[in-house]
Amino acid sequence: MGKLTNLTSKGQLTIPKDVSDALGLRPGKPVGLELRGEGEAVIRRGPVRVVPDPARVAAAIERIRRVQRDYHHLAKGLDPDSYMADLREPVPLPRETGE
Repeated sequence: MGKLTNLTSKGQLTIPKDVSDALGLRPGKPVGLELRGEGEAVIRRGPVRVVPDPARVAAAIERIRRVQRDYHHLAKGLDPDSYMADLREPVPLPRETGE
């Protein structure tokens, strides 16, 4: 598939849509260029790397810690009814009067 495109004054190339689709290129994603010799270069889809966002990682860890804190009773093997009974204060039963 031979295609021609123009070089801009900033030294940038516009890759035709059908070529970028065929290569799986996406806006903002890396593109690899390999020089092959005099006047020849190869364009490849860049490596797919996931760079974690530190703020998102910190928020996810905090959510995990909150769930661990909120549901720690389940790790002890207590069923929910037993856990709730432990949380409640004993309620005195009303006394019967012997009148």
